[in-house]
Amino acid sequence: MTRYCAFFESLTVRGDRLSMADLRYAFEREELENAETVISSGNVLFEYEERPSEGLEDLLAYLMRDRFDLKAFVAVRTRAEIRAAVEENPFAGESGDSFVHTLLLSGQPAQAQFERLQADHGTLGGERLALGTRCLFIDYARPPAESLLTMEFVGNRLGCRATARNVRSLARIDAKM
Repeated sequence: MTRYCAFFESLTVRGDRLSMADLRYAFEREELENAETVISSGNVLFEYEERPSEGLEDLLAYLMRDRFDLKAFVAVRTRAEIRAAVEENPFAGESGDSFVHTLLLSGQPAQAQFERLQADHGTLGGERLALGTRCLFIDYARPPAESLLTMEFVGNRLGCRATARNVRSLARIDAKM
């Protein structure tokens, strides 16, 4: 069995957050073993037979639609992929780790898509951007809620969906795995 982490985008049910207990139970019913929520923000550790994480993303998206009637994006990563996202983030430790985020992407954007994002972003805010493997690193240099760099803006330019976690959260999840 391989240990994975599922990173869900914002989980809401009719304006209320989906309980992590309900999410764990849904994982267990699908035979995703040793399900455990971490940091109460839509992160679920679990074990499953080794397979490409993209296939697990499809399975979990189906689970969310079937069990909770939610269309939630989910990024699934192995411990090695999470550790790489932490270690390869060029902005970690520079602006306070709560301002440094990793966007876990649904696919790998082409370099041209990343360059378009940079060009279109221009001087919107002062954020710094770097492309990683199925992730985008962002140094907001201030509270992300103040940024004009939205998930929709990023997703439209990169051609993929994303969910964000700060460096500190990713490091805690890596340690927990």
